[in-house]
Amino acid sequence: MNFFRGVMGGQAAGPQPSGAETIQKLCDRVASSTLLEDRRDAVRALKSLSKKYRMEVGTQAMEHLINILQTDRSDSEILGYALDTLYNLICNDEEEEQDESEDEAMQKQSDDLGAQFTEQFIQDPEHITLILSLLEEFDFHVRWPGVKLLTALLKNQGVQVQGIILVSPMGVSRLMDLLADSREVIRNDGLLLLQQLTKSNAAIQKIVAFESAFERLLDIITEEGSSDGGIVVEDCLLLLLNLLKNNSSNQNFFKEGSYIQRMKPWFEVGDDNSGWSAQKVTNLHLMLQLVRVMVSPVNSPGASASCQKSMYQCGLLQQLCTILMATGVPADILTETINTVSEVIRGSQVNQDYFASVNAPSNPPRPAIVVLLMSMVNERQPFVLRCAVLYCFQCFLYKNQKGQGEIVATLLPSTIDANSISAGQLLCGGLFSADSLSNWCASVALAHALQDNLTQKEQLLRVQLATSLGKPPVSLLQQCTNILSQGDKIARRVSNACV
Repeated sequence: MNFFRGVMGGQAAGPQPSGAETIQKLCDRVASSTLLEDRRDAVRALKSLSKKYRMEVGTQAMEHLINILQTDRSDSEILGYALDTLYNLICNDEEEEQDESEDEAMQKQSDDLGAQFTEQFIQDPEHITLILSLLEEFDFHVRWPGVKLLTALLKNQGVQVQGIILVSPMGVSRLMDLLADSREVIRNDGLLLLQQLTKSNAAIQKIVAFESAFERLLDIITEEGSSDGGIVVEDCLLLLLNLLKNNSSNQNFFKEGSYIQRMKPWFEVGDDNSGWSAQKVTNLHLMLQLVRVMVSPVNSPGASASCQKSMYQCGLLQQLCTILMATGVPADILTETINTVSEVIRGSQVNQDYFASVNAPSNPPRPAIVVLLMSMVNERQPFVLRCAVLYCFQCFLYKNQKGQGEIVATLLPSTIDANSISAGQLLCGGLFSADSLSNWCASVALAHALQDNLTQKEQLLRVQLATSLGKPPVSLLQQCTNILSQGDKIARRVSNACV
């Protein structure tokens, strides 16, 4: 064992061998030694050198390490060392801090090596099958490095590795078993592996979904505290997004499995919404994105309508509207909630009617639509929030002649209530505001109140506006014409042309 004491830093007489020479001697020992203990010590030494001498170890030792995985299956310790060494060769994560100028060059070199060694490893598809078989080992020192190695391979050569796993018997099923591992570190790294595995591959996404992924992921989210949970909840949500986005088969499976109903508790908020952690904001943002995936306008109309119906029946829409009217909700969550409500109600008469009935908890109560429009025409509000309200208003009126009539009615003399602020008053105020964005938003909103509705177009021609004190009122059409002919801002003139 004097040889290994020299390799591992002990005192040895004479000139010290170079890194490449040491690695060559270690590889020879791995290949030729008949004693398991000697092979194990040699692989352990290769692991310790694999970060500093990545190129040399990868070039000389990869074949020997793969042989170890094939021939020494009875010894979990040597398997773990071999898997860890392969991971160090293939993974591109640089842990050591570098100067900024050095960091870019070092990362490029690291990426090149990772790609090179990954390509070398997967030249024989049986090597991926070998890693998959090792993941069946329950021993922590084998399973955990195996998970990390396969994740790194997927990051570097996703399409190729996905293809190998897809045709490997029970390949995906073996990886799904990781979610049931009682050791959190393996389960959590298994989530990261499945994220890489399911990227942009509909076939694998379907297999994962039918392997009870939705049930398992929703259980983990609940166990970890839902929106109040940590990074594990975020990882589960990212995997769910991979499985559902642009995958109509999985979306239908999710709906038919009654999993939409399990999303409702995610959006329960209290009276005090101040001091949300950054992780909670991230979790809720991803949760809202999941709702939007299920009702996206790019989905088939029948699929979206079915999900919209489920979201109303289980109370999910009502819960979202509660967040919409709550105080203290972070601005970015409020904006995304508005966008989400928009798509849950778009084109659904029942959901649109419910939204029209929602009141803000003010004194006196005001319709949610009015409160939102107040933000839309308020130039002090963030741009993205104002655009979200406009989108919400558009979705509320989409294929909703009843809603269009109610909005236009608030502009007509016979229905105006001088003691309350109406949607029509806010839109007219925005239409003639000095703020060009308010002009734009209000005019586009009014245009949606008229779209494909001849009756409301005729009604709007009756609207009279008091432009200034002491002057006779003018028609809405006349005022728009005046702005078009005299306005000095192009955006303002174009916005009025929309009406």
